[in-house]
Amino acid sequence: MLRSRRLLLIPFAALTLLSACSADPDPATLDARPVDEIFAQADALAADGEYAAAAEAYDEVERLYPYSARAKTAMMRSAQAYFRAGEFNQARLAAERFLNFYPADVQAPEAQLLIADSYYDQIVDVGRDQGNTREALAALRETVNRYPGTDQARAAQLKLDLTLDHLAGKEMAVGRYYLKREQYVAAINRFRTVIEQYQTTSHTPEALHRLVEAYMGLGVVDEAQTAAAVLGYNFPGSVWYASSYDLLTGSDLAPKENSDSWISRAYRQVVKGEWL
Repeated sequence: MLRSRRLLLIPFAALTLLSACSADPDPATLDARPVDEIFAQADALAADGEYAAAAEAYDEVERLYPYSARAKTAMMRSAQAYFRAGEFNQARLAAERFLNFYPADVQAPEAQLLIADSYYDQIVDVGRDQGNTREALAALRETVNRYPGTDQARAAQLKLDLTLDHLAGKEMAVGRYYLKREQYVAAINRFRTVIEQYQTTSHTPEALHRLVEAYMGLGVVDEAQTAAAVLGYNFPGSVWYASSYDLLTGSDLAPKENSDSWISRAYRQVVKGEWL
């Protein structure tokens, strides 16, 4: 008799559990409005400048209707909205997810550029850590190399040039710091980085002049003369060449290239297209 009562309790407990579930429906079910309604709400929020809320609404489209025609567009718009909201990490994650799902899509170049921009827009002044700058550099190069000929690749190339200039500026700032304190070897290493890695930037003429100063400080005359000669050949009208020329002639020296110098080799590589 006791066993029979226990068996009766099992279906009763199951009915009680089902009843409780019916009284407390899943929140996702309540939110399952038509996909077009959620998408329209997200668009309206974005139009009003409520980008963070818009991004979350686009995410709902993807979450609730992952196989709908709207899901792909919502994923990309989510990345764009997060970016405009200044939530760069979220923007990058959304763009990366888009590329994982749709690597050959017509919007793939835009997603890749957005990833690069999520780093690029966080680049700070040259006196601070350049982690985002280096990440931006890698992502911009990826955009240029993966999607050549696109508007996104052209935009990335412009930003790539500015990013390289920014990194060169960081090296120059540190190099000047060492040079001012007569730590010539440390200064030369920084200016050398500019010549070898960022030679196409606007900092190159000054870097060559600072090498003249640093090598003169060390008494390494032939390298100072070579730096001045390369500077004069490539930037003859530069104020930096005028300063280098005055510095050398003040010590009864003149610009004179040593073809075995690392400076000469660096410039020969550029001419041959082996640099960058």
